[in-house]
Amino acid sequence: MDVVILCGGKGTRLSEETVSKPKPMVEIGGKPILWHIMKTYSSFGHKKFILALGYKANFIKEYFYNLRISASDFTLKMTPDQDPLFYNSMPESDWEITFVDTGEETLKGARVKLVEKYIESDDFLLTYGDGLSNVNINDLINFHLSNKKIATVTAVHPPSRFGELELNGSIVTNFQEKPQMATGYINGGFFVFNKKIMDYLTEDENCDLEFGALQTLSNEGQLHAHLHDGFWQCMDNVRERDYLDNLVRSNKAPWIK
Repeated sequence: MDVVILCGGKGTRLSEETVSKPKPMVEIGGKPILWHIMKTYSSFGHKKFILALGYKANFIKEYFYNLRISASDFTLKMTPDQDPLFYNSMPESDWEITFVDTGEETLKGARVKLVEKYIESDDFLLTYGDGLSNVNINDLINFHLSNKKIATVTAVHPPSRFGELELNGSIVTNFQEKPQMATGYINGGFFVFNKKIMDYLTEDENCDLEFGALQTLSNEGQLHAHLHDGFWQCMDNVRERDYLDNLVRSNKAPWIK
C-alpha cells in the first residue's frame, strides 16, 4: 500500500529546533524522526511514500535528494553528460518517495486531498510525521480489510506525563519513567483508509481530518479502531524528543527491528 505521511506542521513546542527545520526532521539517534517512521513501514514491505509537505518543505526535499550521495562512495566526472558512479547501495535504495508541497497553513484533511492524485492503491496507509510505535502494520492492514470500512485508526494507550511509583509503605518497589497508561485509548495516528475517504475531504485549506472527516465517519459507523497495547510515543516537546533519542542510543527503541 502507498504510505502518506503528514509532514507540514511547524512544531512550535520544539521551537529551538523547528525555527530552522520542519518538525519531522528533528533528529533522534542521529536520524530524523521521519526517517524512523519510514523505516518502520519499510520493514513491513511498504516502501512507496507520499510526503505531504508544508512548513520548510525544501528542507525535507533536500535531505532525501542528497541522502544517496551522503551515504555512498562514488566517482564524479565533472562533465555535464555523465551521472555519478555509485559503488554501494544504501538500505533505503528501494524506497520511492513523492514530495508534494501542500502549503504552510493547510489543515490535515486538505493535505490528504491534495495528494489524492499520487495515491495508486485502493486502500492506503497514513500517519503523522512525529510519532513512533511498534504496531504491526500488516496486522493493522488485515484488520482494516476484514472490516470493509472506509477508515481504521490505531488506538493506543497514551504515555503518562509523569513517572509512576509503586510503593510498599515508603519503599519504592517499582519506578517507571513515562509508562504507558493501562486504561483508556487515544488516536495513535497510524491509519488505513479506503480512497472513499476523499469524498469526505476538500482542497480548502481549512478542511481538517480529525475535526471533520473522522467525526463524520464515526457517526456513520465507518471508522474502526485497531487496538494496540504496545509501545507508542509522539514527539511534541523537548522532553519527548530526548526520551526517544535515549531509546535509540541505548539500543532499546521498540520500533527498530
